[in-house]
Amino acid sequence: MLEHVGILLVALTVLVWSADKFVLGASSLARNLGISPMIIGLTIVAMGSSAPEMMVAATASFHGNPDTAIGNAIGSNITNIALVLGFTVLVKPMMVSSSTIKQELPLLLLLTLLAYWILSDDFFSLGEGIALMISFFVFISILLIKALKQRKNNTLDDPLIIEAEQELPEATSTKKSIFWLICGITLLVLSAHFLVESSIFIAKAYGISDLVIGLTIIAIGTSLPELAASIASMLKKEDDLAMGNIVGSNIFNILAVLPFAGIIAPGAVNPEASLRDVPVMLAITALLFLLCFSRKSGGFRLTRAKGALLLLCFIAYQILLFSQISVS
Repeated sequence: MLEHVGILLVALTVLVWSADKFVLGASSLARNLGISPMIIGLTIVAMGSSAPEMMVAATASFHGNPDTAIGNAIGSNITNIALVLGFTVLVKPMMVSSSTIKQELPLLLLLTLLAYWILSDDFFSLGEGIALMISFFVFISILLIKALKQRKNNTLDDPLIIEAEQELPEATSTKKSIFWLICGITLLVLSAHFLVESSIFIAKAYGISDLVIGLTIIAIGTSLPELAASIASMLKKEDDLAMGNIVGSNIFNILAVLPFAGIIAPGAVNPEASLRDVPVMLAITALLFLLCFSRKSGGFRLTRAKGALLLLCFIAYQILLFSQISVS
């Protein structure tokens, strides 16, 4: 058992590290090819933080464990808001003025409602998975078109986009970029494989469902990049980027991580997902929406008290999960 726990921890560490190297290689190569830093920031770097979740979801689904993939997507969204954002705001209050985030927050709430509707019948079909993935590419396209239009008209003043553009990894030579790109992809695949294998073994040994493993150990582990990025952004006084990382990651989890379960392994879903976990994800997202838009005008401010509230919600959810495990 200790061997599998060790494998899981090592695989999780390598997964997070390789995602960072993948972003470094891909963004640097794109920059060397003359692609706009703004486009790189809004696509490659933005998707990089969700790369661990995407790889784990694909691997788990290929292994015939779609509940792990679904649990990872749901658990990551809950963790990003309640733990990552809660802890970040507790460290330093956040003031956000980005118009992009103000538009994406209602979208995130709508997408969370959509996820609830899709999983409410305890079945995830191929058509639903494909529809979500198509929506992901539509979302990225609209975001890019809007940003490019503002840049063309010299009206680009959104702090989120400006900060994302400024936070690109330093460019390296094309050879090094290709090396890190290949290294990142290879290690992402391998680490995701060992992570899923070890987590499945541990789950069976302790009688824990694949869904709960995805909701807890894997979700918290794959959310570490968001935690590191958010704290780093706050220390640099880039509040909009810190919030943008979390909101964008949650949108990606619904549109680009969750679909893998429906596309690769469509079928029945653990009923606990629709009865317990998706409603919690919806409630946490709705709470974030209310906390952010409690002010009538201007930007929104997240205080330490709001951060503490989010953290308490995360702790309560973990207690709920493990109390049900002990009962069963």
